[in-house]
Amino acid sequence: MLALLPQLRGFARFLTGQAALADDLAQETVLRALASLDQFAAGTSMKAWLYTIARNLFYEQSRRRRRERDVMSDYALRPDRPESGVGEGESDDLRDLDGAIWQLSPSLREALVLVGVQEMTYVEAAEVCGVRVGTIKARVSRARSQILAYMATGQKMEP
Repeated sequence: MLALLPQLRGFARFLTGQAALADDLAQETVLRALASLDQFAAGTSMKAWLYTIARNLFYEQSRRRRRERDVMSDYALRPDRPESGVGEGESDDLRDLDGAIWQLSPSLREALVLVGVQEMTYVEAAEVCGVRVGTIKARVSRARSQILAYMATGQKMEP
């Protein structure tokens, strides 16, 4: 589990869009995983298991925040765009790619990050997302197509 922490934090960063929230999500994921270690099936992918916990926790927290925002709208602060994290010395192409990734719908971005960035197999990514392998393949394909189109035209992507 310890060896997977950097990758888990990276996945959490793509889910949350903010470094501090990603750290909190990764920490909570590890705590839940340790508390539920007896539920881990030996011989299966620890990475996929942790990512599933992180993903479920992220959506659970998102729902909770949404309810809190509805109740206390004055205190809710939810940025329209995640922190860019792009430094001054990095190229315009990297900034464009960052913008393109954040233009994707959450399900497409999630699939692309799991397969493209986290180097999971389609089977592992499907397990994490709770969908069929074909669905993950389609999402990754759509995400790549939309990014290429965005990079070529610079126009906002369709959902």
